[in-house]
Amino acid sequence: MSDVERGPSGPPARESDAVPGDDDALVRAAQRGDRQAFGHLVSRHARSVLSVTTRMLGAAADAEDVAQDTFVAAYRGLPGFQRESAFSTWLYRIAVNRCRDVLRARRPRTVPLDAGDERMAEWEASGSDTPYREVEQAEVASAIERGIQALPPLYRESFVLRHLEGLGYEEMSAILGVHRDTLKMRVYKARTLLARSLSHLNVSSG
Repeated sequence: MSDVERGPSGPPARESDAVPGDDDALVRAAQRGDRQAFGHLVSRHARSVLSVTTRMLGAAADAEDVAQDTFVAAYRGLPGFQRESAFSTWLYRIAVNRCRDVLRARRPRTVPLDAGDERMAEWEASGSDTPYREVEQAEVASAIERGIQALPPLYRESFVLRHLEGLGYEEMSAILGVHRDTLKMRVYKARTLLARSLSHLNVSSG
């Protein structure tokens, strides 16, 4: 019988009696060999993991491969997961580490920007209605995406987790293994670099 058929901890797989959406119950069930419970975990977190890997890596094929690899690694590592942090935190940590591996293997792709410029551009959408609103939003979104991909990897991962995934600094610290003050600095630097790269758009906060 294969590892997948037997489940992470060895016993034959059983039908899930865990409540979908309750991560702790699903993790406990999956650790007992419940494949359906792990399937619920995948369904619950797939979009968030793919969002992180896409923002970190840019290339859709790489992002999808790393997202899939993240869940494979989580499945294999589930017996050793001690539930000292949230399952989502642990999963993000795996995803970020896999992204780092891919980025290290790539040729440098970041664009050097002046980190000394401390201006904060207000690139958030203003909310005012104009005939060109949709075009403007599309142009800004595209420029933001390019700007994010141009960030140095350490700044990019911090920016993605904070501003795109909406995580708090405590959870980010648990994911990245970095003190929260350092993360605040990285996010600030990332916003500064991104603001500079978007300054030509003259985006207004209204």
